[in-house]
Amino acid sequence: MSTINDYLNVVIANFNDQSFTVGNILMVPLWIVFSILFTKFAIRRINKALSKRKKDPNLIQLVERGTFIIAIIIIFFTTLSLLSIPITAFAFLSGAIAIGFGFGAQNIINNFISGWILIAEKPIRIGDFLEVENTKGVVEEINTRSTRIRRVDGVHLLVPNSKLLENTVVNWTLRDRMVRGVVTVGVAYGSSCKQVADLLLQATTEQSNVLEDPKANVFFQDFGDSALIFEVYFWINSQVEGGLRLVSSNIRFRVDELFEEHGITISYPQRDIHIDGNLTIKK
Repeated sequence: MSTINDYLNVVIANFNDQSFTVGNILMVPLWIVFSILFTKFAIRRINKALSKRKKDPNLIQLVERGTFIIAIIIIFFTTLSLLSIPITAFAFLSGAIAIGFGFGAQNIINNFISGWILIAEKPIRIGDFLEVENTKGVVEEINTRSTRIRRVDGVHLLVPNSKLLENTVVNWTLRDRMVRGVVTVGVAYGSSCKQVADLLLQATTEQSNVLEDPKANVFFQDFGDSALIFEVYFWINSQVEGGLRLVSSNIRFRVDELFEEHGITISYPQRDIHIDGNLTIKK
């Protein structure tokens, strides 16, 4: 035991009238590893406790990030205390590093700050359905540098946080989950417009996912070149584009059945050809 103590007390270096022994050097990595493992354990316990209370996932993520940063700061200053290094010794060095880091990592800092703004202000939250530059998907995680979005086709996108703040982003579910859909159909001239409107409304309201409030509406949109154009507008609760597409498809199937039952023809482009002169048919 005395041999081990002697070995741990061997002085490796001296700094600012302070001796650094082998024991001091070994204590630092052990302390850092223990502190990081304990921090991760504490964050997991906090996550489980908040999840059991069904707290907002965005609030849980904010608490996790805040706890981690505070823990890192405590670990850093505690490590300096173990080494008996005064903070003032890093004053000049930290200033120079900060200037160089600021110039070389502007984008990283921008995305880092943008990430905290997204978490705090919540213009975009976990679970929101976004449309970014014609790409649609659900927000799965808001990280420090980027936001992870699962596209409707299953592909994951990592979008820089600053891009979500600086560019136009369509958030389909910012205030609620209500999404409006529209189905357009053209019927042949001579069809009963009132009957067409009633059948479109019937096909729409029969769908269980269509909301009663706001109610569905049918509009006689226009007199087309070869059809009478009707549109039915409806609302559903959905956070993914697939939900709206499924309901629209079901409405179209039902419209086709009802029109066939009532003898209404879905129009298609037609042209009349007039021939001047005589048409000679060779045998």
